[in-house]
Amino acid sequence: MRVNGYDIGPNADLRDADLCSANLIGANLIGAYLCSADLRGANLIGANLIGANLIGANLGGANLEGAYLEGAKLGGADLRGANLEGAYLVSAKGVIVFSLGRHFGFSYKYDGTVFVQIGCKHHSLEHWNNNIKDIGTKNKYKENEIHRYATQLSMLPALWSTMEEVK
Repeated sequence: MRVNGYDIGPNADLRDADLCSANLIGANLIGAYLCSADLRGANLIGANLIGANLIGANLGGANLEGAYLEGAKLGGADLRGANLEGAYLVSAKGVIVFSLGRHFGFSYKYDGTVFVQIGCKHHSLEHWNNNIKDIGTKNKYKENEIHRYATQLSMLPALWSTMEEVK
């Protein structure tokens, strides 16, 4: 498979590749080296990225729904606005995943800042902590749901402090 002039396949060296808005639905990228690749807005639905190195990749707005990211390295990747709904993230490095009811959530570090996405809402952890009640109320969450998410958010700094930097 060839996309934007790049050979797409298992163990492909795609460092710094420009795959912005690329159609990579179901692509086999097992073990691919995608460090610093530009995958903004790429369609990676059902893509196989098991063991892929995505350190520093820009995945902003990418659709990774149902993608297989087992053991993938996501440290320093920009996941702002990425859709990871239904993605298989077991043993993925550089991301914390949680589900507390209504919406799937994940947290990652980018450029020294911890970000959190819950459902389609994406903010820095600091913003979430300062505005969780307002955000929850505006989105018609019940008080007990807001409390569950607030509790999870309060645990993230401790979880991040125990994680090794992904290299």
